[in-house]
Amino acid sequence: MPRNGDKKPVGFATHITAGGLAGAMEALCCQPLDTIKVRMQLSKSGTAPGTKPRGFLQTGLMIVRRETPLALYKGLGAVLSGIVPKMAIRFASFETYKGWLADSSGNTKVGSIFLAGLAAGTTEAVAVVCPMEVVKIRLQAQQHSLADPLEAPRYRNAGHAVYTIIREEGFSALYRGVSLTALRQATNQGANFTAYQELKKLAHTYQPDLKDLPSYQHMVIGLISGAMGPFSNAPIDTIKTRLQKATYEPGTTAFQRIAAIAKDMWRQEGVRSFYKGITPRVLRVAPGQAIVFAVYERVRGIIETMKVSPSQDRYSE
Repeated sequence: MPRNGDKKPVGFATHITAGGLAGAMEALCCQPLDTIKVRMQLSKSGTAPGTKPRGFLQTGLMIVRRETPLALYKGLGAVLSGIVPKMAIRFASFETYKGWLADSSGNTKVGSIFLAGLAAGTTEAVAVVCPMEVVKIRLQAQQHSLADPLEAPRYRNAGHAVYTIIREEGFSALYRGVSLTALRQATNQGANFTAYQELKKLAHTYQPDLKDLPSYQHMVIGLISGAMGPFSNAPIDTIKTRLQKATYEPGTTAFQRIAAIAKDMWRQEGVRSFYKGITPRVLRVAPGQAIVFAVYERVRGIIETMKVSPSQDRYSE
């Protein structure tokens, strides 16, 4: 990646192509971990006296045994269909907000980078992530066997899930949990971009002769920065997952539903229930960000070398 003092122009097409390929690679590599995370968050195992909650490996093995290994990729269609706009919005909006918060000389302080990350996370949550995750979670929550053609699921695929949800629950159902999704994405990207930029600056400090960091360093930095968010907002993500899986209850507000879910979790499952799925989530998000940043940097570099996007748009992590 270029040093801060030698930024290269990055066009919108580059955001779309590099971000989309990076996101698709992340989804293909990490979707099984996300499915296990969702099942753990929805599980009520361990609530009976003398029993323990089902762990990460046990949950994964149960899915494979009951539903075949392909079940670990349930909801992948919904994820892939949202990855390209999600990544394009994330990178483009972050750069835009960062530019607005820069001083007269173009420099951006750490606090401003964090704010730009918060705003970028909120933007992608409202525009893409929330409806995508409602569909994904509905698909992942189905415990039918893919090996049995007679066991018909409620939702056949992502498109059918969108159609069914809108027909039965209304368009607003796709935005169930949008406030929690925005809060989660905002904290994720605030921590992610801030840590990534600061660690990248540190790497350049110790390697002043390098114009671009090698891919393995981008992966290590992305791995560390990607782990920041899940630890800071695990309870938000668990409540959001249960809210988006549930069907609409007439006469209740979003706040009432969120409060009811949190109260029920606290009373029946204890404080540990708010951190269900933290292991697969960290194992998915951290390596996922390592893949995203490494692939994004590599693809962007190739595109710039080929000079297919001479636009004056700019981007720096």
